[in-house]
Amino acid sequence: MIIMGVDPGTAITGYGLVDFKGNRFSPVEYNCIRTPAKMNLADRLLILYRELEKVIEKYRPDRFAVEKLFFNTNARTALAVGQARGVVLLLGAMAGLQVYEYTPLEVKQAVVGYGRAEKGQVQYMVKAILCLPEVPKPDDVADALAVAICHAHYGTGIGGLS
Repeated sequence: MIIMGVDPGTAITGYGLVDFKGNRFSPVEYNCIRTPAKMNLADRLLILYRELEKVIEKYRPDRFAVEKLFFNTNARTALAVGQARGVVLLLGAMAGLQVYEYTPLEVKQAVVGYGRAEKGQVQYMVKAILCLPEVPKPDDVADALAVAICHAHYGTGIGGLS
């Protein structure tokens, strides 16, 4: 089963696809989509849409998991990220995929075993679980892979949820 995880953002959106078979993970593809900071938001969202659409069409994931918005103190940033999440959710639905959403706490719990884990711990476990030569960069890519791993644990029933 190919699971696509997405960590949405307007500047950088990380994505990662993992193949999950018989409790074993293998990386399929992982990268990020960057948009120019000086570009207007609508054009940035269009780039995000088109680039993620290509990834979905190429790999045809079986499952689609997205990180839920964690509201920080900057409301303007939160609104822009929320709009990027909307694009991502729409893409998943348009591709006919059921969209699963996980909070950062759920992702950390699934990947590290502790919901308050530090970012570095999550990155290390993503590297270890997927047998990668190094931690994926930027952080958004590692986060997207963590979301996919989280879905394998919770969304497929092995972690007790389905």
